Amino acid sequence: MKNYLYLVVISTWVLACSNPRQSQVQTVSKQRKVVVYQVFTRLFGNTNTHNKPWGTIEENGVGKFNDFSDKALTEVKKLGVTHIWYTGVPHHATGTDYSHYGISCDDPDVVKGRAGSPYAVKDYYQVDPDLALDPAKRLDEFQELVDRTHRHGMKVIIDIVPNHVARRYQGLNNPKGIVDFGANDDTSVVYARNNNFYYIPHETFKVPIPMDGYEPLGGEKNSLVDGQFSERPAKWTGNGSRLAQPSHYDWYETVKVNYGVKPDGSYDFDLLPAGFDTLDYKEHYAFWKGKDVPDSWVKFRDIAFFWLDKGVDGFRYDMAEMVPVEFWSFMNSSVKMKNPDAFLLAEVYQPDLYRDYIFKGKMDYLYDKVDLYDTLKHIMQGGGSTDYIAPIQHKLVDIEHHMLHFLENHDEQRIASPEFAGDARKGMPAMVVSATLSTSPTMLYFGQEVGEPGAENAGFGKSSRTSIFDYIGVPHHQRWMNEGKFDGGQLTEEEKELRHFYQRLLNFTTQSSALMGSYADIHAYNRKYTEGYNHKVYSCVRWSQDEKLVIISNFSEQETYDLDLKIPAGIVAQMDLKEGEYMAVDQLFLQEKAKLVVNQTNASMPVHIAPLQSFIFKWK
Repeated sequence: MKNYLYLVVISTWVLACSNPRQSQVQTVSKQRKVVVYQVFTRLFGNTNTHNKPWGTIEENGVGKFNDFSDKALTEVKKLGVTHIWYTGVPHHATGTDYSHYGISCDDPDVVKGRAGSPYAVKDYYQVDPDLALDPAKRLDEFQELVDRTHRHGMKVIIDIVPNHVARRYQGLNNPKGIVDFGANDDTSVVYARNNNFYYIPHETFKVPIPMDGYEPLGGEKNSLVDGQFSERPAKWTGNGSRLAQPSHYDWYETVKVNYGVKPDGSYDFDLLPAGFDTLDYKEHYAFWKGKDVPDSWVKFRDIAFFWLDKGVDGFRYDMAEMVPVEFWSFMNSSVKMKNPDAFLLAEVYQPDLYRDYIFKGKMDYLYDKVDLYDTLKHIMQGGGSTDYIAPIQHKLVDIEHHMLHFLENHDEQRIASPEFAGDARKGMPAMVVSATLSTSPTMLYFGQEVGEPGAENAGFGKSSRTSIFDYIGVPHHQRWMNEGKFDGGQLTEEEKELRHFYQRLLNFTTQSSALMGSYADIHAYNRKYTEGYNHKVYSCVRWSQDEKLVIISNFSEQETYDLDLKIPAGIVAQMDLKEGEYMAVDQLFLQEKAKLVVNQTNASMPVHIAPLQSFIFKWK
């Protein structure tokens, strides 16, 4: 048994804020939890159930901005959602022909899927034509969606993909004075500070050799499918490949953006002085003001300003760790000067970079994937241990508020898929832990709340993940959508119960003051002193001045446990619990009650917990 099992890990956010770098989150106790609902925009409102592999937009259908009707947004809001991340909004390369609207056709040889990857953006000052009833008025339709979302009391997040753009970028809606990426580049050299791209002089880009069985558009005949794409000189590929013919497994549909990082990895811009990780965004903004920065920095700052002016409330930054942290200091301080409340979320998967991107790069939130998500996934799959949960909180105590928690997103497997857990109910205890463990935001991916398994063979996208590359319907979500009624009319009883669970849980988290207060692990103590308590159970306590919680989850799908759950004396003192008896009521379904008995040595509570069950016990 690991040594840490014999330790009681006591972590409070007050102690965490003693770190001088924590000044930006000292007021979290005055706030409430944030819940982000990620929705893949072109799939949300699609009622077509045909689901032909590699199906066209006509065959398989597509959702529109207008599908987010007042009724739809009302129902999303009922889940406890505070922010909607509309994934796939900027105009990206696609296999669908929109030349009638003056949009150039994209070459299927460098497009992934029929609909195309939303992370191969071809015009940052426009929205995707798939999403509009009238593509000629697509920006107006998006503006109406932003306004509609705001009227329902939710904020709007969209993607910015700073590391790469589509192989053929073409702005059709550029504001005055804005020129396209690469338009002014010196293509005779590999690198120049103000070039937007990296080049392979005197070489022509070659389409990757396809993997076995792969054919663009699923083998459909098309005059553009010829294994050729005109690009000379060739550019570096989005994931950094410097080959004129990248691999099929590279991000070959994109080109890498240059931020003033030389090919040898050295920087061609000013570095942040020592100590800037302790300063706020205003000091960062003042540092960059008037400085000469690489052209790509200015281009992306202007893109962010454009969308902020449209009413967008924040951004999710794709693969932010592939872009230097100094750029993020420049970018995010500029965004915060324009909108101090902007919500800035980033993909960073290297834990040794977390603090730099938060404190130097001024990110609000990063994915907590490598630590919490991966640990919870392993537990849900039956091979992991709850013993590893509290050490994660201890490890991240100084940045816990910044680590967004999730169990699904567009990159990850669906919980209900056989490749993950095979049963959406196995996500229930994990979701309770994920949503209540810290003060950080919680993210829910659309369809997760009804057990969507992502089982379709969509074409380029494969089963277990709902495809982001293809035109496809999302069956369980479609049953909730019920032909646009958004009333769950076609859901099974089990699916209705699952959605009700998510709704109860997430609404509680946004209303709870304790979840923005203090935390202490009681798992290690109960592992040592409570009979029958094992690595399939996790428990902790959360508290504020006016609310006290005991949270316990059973990850076992077979075992029921009768436990005399204990809170050690040190934590009883921190929670300011007086001797006596308290009646605690579960907040998930308001049915289960338990008596908490507090004495001089500890507190105890008898708990009968069924397989995959969780309780959030609350008392005054």
